[in-house]
Amino acid sequence: MSTTQRSDREGTTLPAIDDAVDPAEPEKDLGSQPRRTFESWRLRTWIFEILRWALLIALAILFMYPLLWLLSASFKPRGEVFDNALIPKTFTPSNYVDVWTELPLLSWLGNSIFIAVAGALLMTVASSAVAFGFAYFRFPGRNILFGLVLATMMLPGAVTLIPNYLIWKYIGFLGTNVPLWGSALFGSAFYIFLMRQFYMGIPRDLFEAARIDGCGYFALFRRIAFPLALPSAIIVFLFEFQASWNNFQGALIYLNFGQPDTYTVPLGINYAMSKYSPTAGGHGDYQYVMVTALVVTLPMLIMFAFGQKYFIKGISTGGVKG
Repeated sequence: MSTTQRSDREGTTLPAIDDAVDPAEPEKDLGSQPRRTFESWRLRTWIFEILRWALLIALAILFMYPLLWLLSASFKPRGEVFDNALIPKTFTPSNYVDVWTELPLLSWLGNSIFIAVAGALLMTVASSAVAFGFAYFRFPGRNILFGLVLATMMLPGAVTLIPNYLIWKYIGFLGTNVPLWGSALFGSAFYIFLMRQFYMGIPRDLFEAARIDGCGYFALFRRIAFPLALPSAIIVFLFEFQASWNNFQGALIYLNFGQPDTYTVPLGINYAMSKYSPTAGGHGDYQYVMVTALVVTLPMLIMFAFGQKYFIKGISTGGVKG
């Protein structure tokens, strides 16, 4: 160690600067610690990603199992439908050919598609028009009236079931599919609320400028409001299409006493279950029920595939105002 020393102003002897560093001590790698930290973080990230994907795949298999089971059962003969095997022991593709002669499946699909499309279109237009009125026009009692509309969502469907039935009976439409899509003419409180949120986000200056140019109220709705709120309109159409497609209660009330050709898909599947039930004199040909259940899911898959973009866009911007 060097003997060189230095003194401060008070005469205190201090060690030399050279003495503060021991030349025998090895140099420390200042970059090794951050490198080890980065490698540890990257390892934890990879482990987290592997666990996340494993969990997602497990959940996907769990949710896809009923559909896979239905697909497998549709290719099985009568005696193997409920054996819970995902791979059929006896592959029977002729079920998809025989079902069209065993059941009026084509009529059920046609009835359901007509009712679902008509109801969804009417519901979209009616709810959009009412929502535009609540969003654009300013009149005394508007908020109170809108609150009453929203209050109808708290009424259970069973409360209005009998009055609606009596109305359609008095008009003379029992036994027809008119009640299943005609009620959409009056709109829905939920859809009105959803569309109103979109219309409230449109700048009012657009409407005022159009009014100065001589545009009428209906033209404001048709040319400005509705095109700008198209994502929400598509959401309403998809929701109502799905609700009409799966409406079993309405078909059971208004169509159950008619011919099987007039049934919708949910009521038709119920009819097929009763027809093939051994307790009702059937032979247990439930493979045709499985084929029917699988075929009727295709329209909903197609609707979601084409409307997924608008669905996500509408959900992400539906609650944003202004």
